[in-house]
Amino acid sequence: METKNENSDVSRAEELKNQANEAFKGHKYSSAIDLYTKAIELNSNNAVYWANRAFAHTKLEEYGSAIQDASKAIEVDSRYSKGYYRRGAAYLAMGKFKDALKDFQQVKRLSPNDPDATRKLRECEKAVMKIKFEEAISVPVSERRSVAESIDFHTIEVEPQYSGARIEGEEVTLDFVKTMMEDFKNQKTLHKRYAYQIVLQTRQILLALPSLVDIPVPNGKHITVCGDVHGQFYDLLNIFELNGLPSEENPYLFNGDFVDRGSFSVEIILTLFAFKCMCPSSIYLARGNHESKSMNKIYGFEGEVRSKLSEKFVDLFAEVFCYLPLAHVINGKVFVVHGGLFSVDGVKLSDIRAIDRFCEPPEEGLMCELLWSDPQPLPGRGPSKRGVGLSFGGDVTKRFLEDNNLDLLVRSHEVKDEGYEVEHDGKLITVFSAPNYCDQMGNKGAFIRFEAPDMKPNIVTFSAVPHPDVKPMAYANNFLRMFN
Repeated sequence: METKNENSDVSRAEELKNQANEAFKGHKYSSAIDLYTKAIELNSNNAVYWANRAFAHTKLEEYGSAIQDASKAIEVDSRYSKGYYRRGAAYLAMGKFKDALKDFQQVKRLSPNDPDATRKLRECEKAVMKIKFEEAISVPVSERRSVAESIDFHTIEVEPQYSGARIEGEEVTLDFVKTMMEDFKNQKTLHKRYAYQIVLQTRQILLALPSLVDIPVPNGKHITVCGDVHGQFYDLLNIFELNGLPSEENPYLFNGDFVDRGSFSVEIILTLFAFKCMCPSSIYLARGNHESKSMNKIYGFEGEVRSKLSEKFVDLFAEVFCYLPLAHVINGKVFVVHGGLFSVDGVKLSDIRAIDRFCEPPEEGLMCELLWSDPQPLPGRGPSKRGVGLSFGGDVTKRFLEDNNLDLLVRSHEVKDEGYEVEHDGKLITVFSAPNYCDQMGNKGAFIRFEAPDMKPNIVTFSAVPHPDVKPMAYANNFLRMFN
C-alpha cells in the first residue's frame, strides 16, 4: 500500500515533469534535464521521465547520456516503445546504424501500426544497406590513392557565361576573396575550377604543418580565436564585420567544426581555405570532430558538397580534413584544441606533435580525446556525455598546464548560452562562435582576442544575424532530419 509521502512524491514528480516539458518546448534543454532529474529522484520507476531526459540530452548532443537514460526507460518498462525510439535516435546521431536498426525494429514490433515508426525503420534499413555496400567495395587504406593527385584544375574550362569571382593565375588575392564572399552572400556559387584550386592549394599548405602548430604573436600584436562556426556563413561574415578580415596584422585561429549542421558549410570552408591560400599566417585552422567522414555523412556537409559542387569534392574534402593540425600553442602559453584533454596524465606537447594525424579520427587514444573530450565541474575524470572521449576535471587541466609550462587551455566543441564559459579556476575557456546554433538554441556567439605580451583573454560576444531561408540540416540524411 502506498503511503501518503509516496503519493505526494509521485504527484510532485509529475509537476516537475510538466515544468521540464515546458522548458524543453522553450529550447531550455539544460533546465529541462535538471527538472527531469528532480522528477526521477522522486519517482525513478516512471519510464517517461527517463525517455524525456534522454530526448533533452539528444538535443544537447549528449548522445552517451541519452543512450544511458533510454536504456533505463527500457529497464523500467520493456514494452515502452519511446525508450527504444529515443535510444535508436541517439545511436543514429552517433553513426551507430546497426545498433539503431535493432531499436527501430523493436519499436515496429511494439507499435506495428505506427506509420512514423515504419518510416524511420525503412530509412534506417536503407542506411545500413548503404554502409554494407560501401564496406564491400571499399579499398584497404594501404592501397588508397590520393584524390587530390588525380585532379589538375588547370584543365577545367570556365564557361564564358560564368560571371562570378575568378582567380587570375596561381595566386589567391584579397580582391578575389572579397568578391567570392560577396557572391556567396548573394547565394551565388563559385566555379568548380576555382574551388578545386583553393582546396588543392590549402592541402599543400596543411600537408607541411606539424600536428601541433606553434603560433608566435609579437609584442603589441594580437590574435583572435574563434570556436565552432558550423556552416553559419552569415555569422562568419558578421565576425569579420566586427573584428576585421584575416590578415598578417589581424590573424585568426578557427578551432574546428567549420562544417555540418548549418547549411552554408561549403561557403564557410571555401572562405577559410581561401584566406589560408592568400596568406597562411593570416589564419590558422584546427581540426574538429566534425572534420571527419562519419560526421559529414550524417550532419549535412557531404550532401551539401554533392549538391553545390560534386561527388569528387566529397572525397577531396575528406582527404584534406585529415591534414588539418590537431592543436595550437600561442606564444608558448595558451594551448588551443577543439575538444579537450586526455584519459591519462603526463601527456606532453611533444606527444601531441608526434601524433600521426593523417587519418579518420580513431575511437580512442590521444587524437580522439583531443577532438571529443569535455570539461566537467568535478575533479578527476568521468565518462563522456557524448559517448566518445571523456570528461575531465579542473585538477586534470591544472596538471596538464603545469606539466607543459602553459597558462591557459582554450577549447570549443560545446554550445554556451553566452558564447563562452570560464571554468576550472579560470584555467579553461570554452569559446563557441555559432550564435543561435541550429536556428533554435538562442545562444550568443563569442571570440577571444589575445594581445602580446600579457596574453590576457579579451572575450567579445555577439548575436546571430539573419540568413536566407535555408534551414539547418537541409542537406542532412533524411533519417536524421526526422529527429531534429
